[in-house]
Amino acid sequence: MAEITAAAVKALRERTGLPMMQCKQALQEANGDPDQAVEVLKSQVGKLLEKRGENATEEGRIFVALKEDGSEGAMVEIQCESAPVAGGEDFKALGDAMVKQLLEGPGASTPEELLAQPAPGGSGTLQELFEDTINKIREKFVVARVVRMEGPVGSYIHHDGKTAVLFQAEGDAGDGEVLRDVAMHIAAMKPTVTNVEDVDPAVVKAERDRLVEEAKATGKPDNIIDKIVDGRMKVFYRDEAGVLVEQPFAKEESKSVSQILAEKGLKAKGFTLWVLGN
Repeated sequence: MAEITAAAVKALRERTGLPMMQCKQALQEANGDPDQAVEVLKSQVGKLLEKRGENATEEGRIFVALKEDGSEGAMVEIQCESAPVAGGEDFKALGDAMVKQLLEGPGASTPEELLAQPAPGGSGTLQELFEDTINKIREKFVVARVVRMEGPVGSYIHHDGKTAVLFQAEGDAGDGEVLRDVAMHIAAMKPTVTNVEDVDPAVVKAERDRLVEEAKATGKPDNIIDKIVDGRMKVFYRDEAGVLVEQPFAKEESKSVSQILAEKGLKAKGFTLWVLGN
């Protein structure tokens, strides 16, 4: 067996970022060949994931990226086992690389599709970067979901990285501030749908029929009943159906979200709200 020197172990550690003892063991298994030792270390990822396969991944972060002109946005959620790992630089570097590739590359509809793509600014694929990071940290990771959205787009991410929003509008993308403010509103108020038209028609009909019956019981004429029902339906959309555009804007409650957007020549088109693990 080849002699494993301290210098060789140190060089492999600097190359891989893995612990000294793990690097020494890999060199021993590879008979001192550093390239083969790297392959040995890579092969350990599968064993690690198998060993930790049943472990819960209840921590992690959501990563968000926007193009400078607000024309597109992307989000990636990566889960891990522990909060210290989620806050670590290696984990953040992995997430930043993945969301950057999702935004600037050809796009991907699944985590597997994204992982197969090249890692930005480096050699190899995102899958290889993902496995290298797992091997270095020795903890189970899961790329839970990915999304890319065309703009105008605004984004918001909470300071802990566990709640994030992409908000999609129609109109001029010039005012990025209002788009971000609406994204922040979504994170705080958690609407269910974007526009009235997005509410389940069966739910709308059932609520309108109920309100009509209540209004008729008052004995008021039909034209008054219609106005009463229309007014109550607006309250229903705002408070019960969770329609974004009908909600009072969080930063200026005297106006609705739709009014705030209209002042900037914008209309709400859609949003994606993620809460880590949900």
